[in-house]
Amino acid sequence: MSLEAFSKSEALTLGVELELQLVNTVDYDLAHYANDMLRLMARHKLPGSVVPEMTEGMIEISTDVCRTWGDALGQLAQIRDALVQSADKLNIAVVGGGTHPFQQWHQQRIYDKPRFQQLSQLYGYLSQQFTIFGQHVHVGCPDADTALYVLHCLSRYIPHFIALAASSPFVQGQDTAFDSARLNSVFAFPLSGRAPCVLSWDEFGQYFDKMTHTGVVQSMKDFYWDIRPKPEYGTVEVRVFDTPLTVQHAAALAGYVQCLAAWFLQERPFTPVEDDYLVYSYNRFQACRFGLDAVYVDPATGQHQPLREHLLASFERLAPFALQCQAGGALELLHAVVQDNRNHARWLRECQQRENLLAEVIRQASLRFRAK
Repeated sequence: MSLEAFSKSEALTLGVELELQLVNTVDYDLAHYANDMLRLMARHKLPGSVVPEMTEGMIEISTDVCRTWGDALGQLAQIRDALVQSADKLNIAVVGGGTHPFQQWHQQRIYDKPRFQQLSQLYGYLSQQFTIFGQHVHVGCPDADTALYVLHCLSRYIPHFIALAASSPFVQGQDTAFDSARLNSVFAFPLSGRAPCVLSWDEFGQYFDKMTHTGVVQSMKDFYWDIRPKPEYGTVEVRVFDTPLTVQHAAALAGYVQCLAAWFLQERPFTPVEDDYLVYSYNRFQACRFGLDAVYVDPATGQHQPLREHLLASFERLAPFALQCQAGGALELLHAVVQDNRNHARWLRECQQRENLLAEVIRQASLRFRAK
C-alpha cells in the first residue's frame, strides 16, 4: 500500500476531537453505555460527529472544520449540550479528564467494531488499558512539505501541550505522581513516539513504503505518534493532549496550536534537524511527570529553564499571530492557567485532597464538564 496524496486544505483551519468518559451516577465508575449514547445523539442535528471508541465506557466527539478557536468552542459547546441532555435521559454523566481515576482495565469491554476487535487481538490487554481519554487537534496546511515542517516545529512544543492539558494524575485508585499518566499507556504501543525527521513528502513516502514493506504498518492509522500528518484531511494532528475537563479549555488549546502554526508558516523561525530530538523524550517525560513545574531543555541551545517561563514567553511571542487568528481569548485563558500554576491535574488533586473520595472527584468533574 502506497502513501496517499496530501489533500488540499485551507491553511490554519482547525478540527478538534475529544475522547470522553461515560460514568454511572451511583459510584461514578465507567459505564458501558456507548451504544445507548450514540443512539440518542443520532437524534440531534449537530456539527461534527459522535463515534465509538476502543471500549464501551467512552465515546469520541469531533468538530467540523473551524476557522477560529471561537468557532471550535461554539461547535463543542453545542455537542456538549446534546451529550448532557442524552446522558441525563440514561441517568449517566459525561466527564473529561485523561484517565478515569479508579476504573479497572479488566472490566472494560472492547467496542464491537472490526478495527477495535483486530487491535484487541493484536495488542491483548493493552487494548483494554487503552481506556484513556485524549484530545486531538488538527491544523490545516497548504501542502505536504509545509505540513512536515509544521509538524517538526510543533514537536518543540510537545511539553507545553502536555503540561497545559494534563488531567490524568490518578490511575487504578492511586495518585501516580504524574500530571499526565495517560501518556504512559500510549508509550506502551510499539508504533508510538515521534515521526521521522524528514522534510519532504517524497522522503516521507519512502519511509512509509519501507514500513509497509515490513508488514508492520498498513496505513497512517497504525502510527500512534505524538504528532502525525493526516493526508486525507490535509492537516497535521497533535495527539498528546489529555482531554480537558471543559470544552472551553479544549478550544483554547486548539487556538494555541493555531497561533504556533501561523508563526511557523509566516516566519519559518526554525530549521528542523534530527538533533532537535536529542532532548525530545526528556522534555516529554518532564511535562508528563511535573506538568507546569517541568524543566524545559531548548533543543538548539541545550539551555535549561522552567517550562512555565518558556510557556509565558511563547504567549508573548504569539500575540500578533493571536490577533490575526482571533485567538486572543484562547491565549488569555491559557495564560491564566500558567500564571496560577493550576492545570486540570492540579484541580483534580485539590478536589481529592478536599473530598478524600475519588467518586466525588468524578461527580464534581462531571458538573464542571456540563457548566456553560
